[in-house]
Amino acid sequence: MSATPPPARPPSGAAVDWAAGTVTRPGTPYPPPGAGVPAPGVGVPPPPGRRGSARLWWFGGAAGLILAAGLAVVLALALSGNVGPLRTPAPPPDVRPPLAQLCPGPTGAAAEETPPVTPPPAPTPSDPAPSDPAPDPSASDAPRTVDPDAGISYRQYGEPWQPWREVWNAGSLQVPYKMGQHFVTEERYNGFSDYHASILSAGVPFADNDALTLNLECVGRQVAADVRAEYYPQPNRMDAIRDERTTLGGRPAWLTVFRLHFTQPGLQATDELVAVACIDVGRPTAAVLFVSIPGTHRQLDWVVEDLYASVRVE
Repeated sequence: MSATPPPARPPSGAAVDWAAGTVTRPGTPYPPPGAGVPAPGVGVPPPPGRRGSARLWWFGGAAGLILAAGLAVVLALALSGNVGPLRTPAPPPDVRPPLAQLCPGPTGAAAEETPPVTPPPAPTPSDPAPSDPAPDPSASDAPRTVDPDAGISYRQYGEPWQPWREVWNAGSLQVPYKMGQHFVTEERYNGFSDYHASILSAGVPFADNDALTLNLECVGRQVAADVRAEYYPQPNRMDAIRDERTTLGGRPAWLTVFRLHFTQPGLQATDELVAVACIDVGRPTAAVLFVSIPGTHRQLDWVVEDLYASVRVE
């Protein structure tokens, strides 16, 4: 076998060509002559994947801020008692008088209907005829109680009746009785309270604003139910005598008359004749005329019919 002789050594001082072959290693190409070397970070593209990751971080941070702000708003609404954005807001409070809420006025033909006049019924065994003759309520010289708030006047009676000088906001309807008469039938029956016979009147609002249409039947029955539930001992039993439309003082009215039976520790009376009239006086208030005669004084039951016959609208 033969060996290749080594290349001849160039003579001293001769030029040497050091050019290399093609470089196959990948990398950044060497800048051409005359081009400056770029400053660190300038003009050098970021490594693959870095640009997309930064953008996702920005979007995620913005979404987190929006979510935190929304949660803060919802928490503030919950703590302040306000409704949430997805809940139906509560309706505004009803500021109408209690009777206006319970008895909306009639509309259409019902509002123009003239109610029939009902004559008083004959006495029943549970409501005996008066033992004393009733005075003539039409006598012009008879003293009268005038109630300007209710818009009515009615007969005034002598002894044992005395003028009523207090304001009694009675029952859940808060009827403000200011005018009338009374007398004590039992003193301190429970150790500190007196029991009374009463003739009391008041004006009670039945409509909002200046409405003058009165649902007479509803108002009359609501007031009578409030009298039974709030003015007397519970439980009690009722004997109905009258519950009907009528005319008092030339104006439409609803009259309810009944006898209540009850027991109360220390109280001698176990029953009472009760009457309550609601009168349409052409105002936004109805006139209420309330009468109570304890069973211990049945000789005065005649006052009920006599009083209502004496009513005038002022």
